[in-house]
Amino acid sequence: MELDVLGLSAETQLVYTALVGMPRSTASALAEACTLPVSTTGRLLSGMVKDGLATKSASRPPRFTVIAPDVAVTALIQEREHRLDAARSLVQQLVETHREAHRISRPGIAVELLTDWKEISAAVHRLTTDSQEQVRAFDRPPYVDRPGSNLDDQVQRRSTGVTYRVIYDRAAVAWPGRLAADILPSIRTGENARVRSELPLKLVIQDSQAAIIPVSLAPGGHSAAYLIHRSPMLAALEALFEAEWERAAPLKDTGPQAERSGQPDEETRALLVLLTVGNTDAAIARTQGWSQRTTQRRIHRLMAELGATTRFQAAALAAQRGWL
Repeated sequence: MELDVLGLSAETQLVYTALVGMPRSTASALAEACTLPVSTTGRLLSGMVKDGLATKSASRPPRFTVIAPDVAVTALIQEREHRLDAARSLVQQLVETHREAHRISRPGIAVELLTDWKEISAAVHRLTTDSQEQVRAFDRPPYVDRPGSNLDDQVQRRSTGVTYRVIYDRAAVAWPGRLAADILPSIRTGENARVRSELPLKLVIQDSQAAIIPVSLAPGGHSAAYLIHRSPMLAALEALFEAEWERAAPLKDTGPQAERSGQPDEETRALLVLLTVGNTDAAIARTQGWSQRTTQRRIHRLMAELGATTRFQAAALAAQRGWL
């Protein structure tokens, strides 16, 4: 039995292993079995009792018995795991402190390369939570989190009065579950959203202070990101966002109030959004969870209602009615 991975010394392992096969043994009996001095064996047994590995009787001389190994060793493993978690947390804090100190000590640095996914996630969180005026973002796949998993956090941030302007890539709108679980609920809680057929990158801009560009280099998600501080590069990213914002098509609320005021229902508006950005019937069917036949039937019915002969004309007529 090798227990050094749990922090037990070789001598403790020796005595513990002997005690497993010799329950209710005295220190002298174990010392003889392990060929160790009685004083050393007694000290090791006292430590095992203190660590919850063994029990000690009240008789004279005292006799020792191991706690069931599956219970005692599991407890040791859990304790080691807690210590490792605390060590990881401390390392992360030190990394953050080092990163910030390094940036301050070199105020001219414009771009930092982040290569740890936890560090990237922390940087994105910091940019959004520290924003005082507005958050601007390009949203496109791939995604690490499931759709809707961060919605409550996003709603809480918008409630502070910070403006959110987000441009969604067509692939983001077509991502399974993304439109219903993230995009539309975000719009209803105050996010200003628009859509483009294609975006050049993922991007989050905090006020005019900093930005982050996640870079997907591996199938498992983001393995690198560029953190950009105030610089001409940040100004260029802001200009890029504003240019894309002017070209993007607005996305509006699809809630019950919109339906009562003569607007289309949520599924119809979602269909219009998907048509506007050029999704195929197959992509629309996957996004909405419809069959191919149902998708085609809904598209034809919508075009007939709008009096359109082409999809492009349907989108234009819907925009004229204020449906987009």
